[in-house]
Amino acid sequence: MQRARCYLLGERAVVLELEPPVSLESQQRIWGLNQRLQSDAGVLEVIPGMNNITLILRDPQQSALDAIERLQRWWEESEAQLPESRLVAIPVIYGGEHGPDLTVVAEHAALTPGQVVELHSSSDYVVFFVGFQPGFPYLGGLDPRLHIPRRAEPRVRVPAGSVGIGGSQTGVYPLASPGGWQLIGQTHTALFDPLQQPPTLLRPGDRVRFVPQQEGVC
Repeated sequence: MQRARCYLLGERAVVLELEPPVSLESQQRIWGLNQRLQSDAGVLEVIPGMNNITLILRDPQQSALDAIERLQRWWEESEAQLPESRLVAIPVIYGGEHGPDLTVVAEHAALTPGQVVELHSSSDYVVFFVGFQPGFPYLGGLDPRLHIPRRAEPRVRVPAGSVGIGGSQTGVYPLASPGGWQLIGQTHTALFDPLQQPPTLLRPGDRVRFVPQQEGVC
């Protein structure tokens, strides 16, 4: 079992943070702990993250120390939760203006751009958690040959739908924003729509498959 530490964050929150590495098994246990904490009367909100989980307390002055103790104990008792998983296909136009860092990733991996596309689109990824932006999926399962550091200088504006790689993960920007991931493609699939219920396309535990498309088809 991965070691975990609990600590106060600000005035209202308690965090349980796991030691690296990030793994699907640890995320499944975080999902299970998240489910258990939903019924805790002293918890206002539960926020599962990557190798961590945060509790917003209703009455932190009375319950913070008790919450730390219980969270540590519940983590040690927690079991993996295997949520219903959907396979979601996301069409992607790779390279060119849609993926300006594709050649950078290829050079870093000593591969051709076509081999990068083939590797990136040949795996089923698992949504570890959704965060950073509404609907932004952090996806596990990226081929180690495609691992690459984030850009030294983040872009001021990353277009919505951009598919990128940051470290050992890949993901999709639902909204335009600043960002430092290496951009290899773009999709027209909406990952966040505030008019829909639920507003996010993906949820933890879903599997994602990227499907290469020609420009004008995606």
